[in-house]
Amino acid sequence: QVQLVESGGGLVQAGGSLRLSCVASGSIFSIKDMGWYRQAPGKQRELVAAVTSVGATSYGDAVKGQFTASRDNAKGTVYLQMNSLKPEDTAVYYCKANVFVFSGTWAYDYWGQGTQVTVSS
Repeated sequence: QVQLVESGGGLVQAGGSLRLSCVASGSIFSIKDMGWYRQAPGKQRELVAAVTSVGATSYGDAVKGQFTASRDNAKGTVYLQMNSLKPEDTAVYYCKANVFVFSGTWAYDYWGQGTQVTVSS
């Protein structure tokens, strides 16, 4: 039983910044990779950023150099710092975590409900 809750989305002017947070809670023994995906209307869901359990990061091509992901293992939280936002960054942003539950043997993917980011021009 794992829950992921995103926060920090909202409306922002082009060129502005937002910081998204995702907190994992529940029967968690450990968390492997955590990451962010986004989906714009009529578009495929795409990888935004991922962070391994030791802090190594990777990014989707569309956001390299603009977004920065990080995590706090003690808090079970992953962050996404979004700078120089553009209208094309408008999307629902989803958090994903690969989690070992306390009594489990295997790790499974869990998803948050998403948070809307809207960038106006």
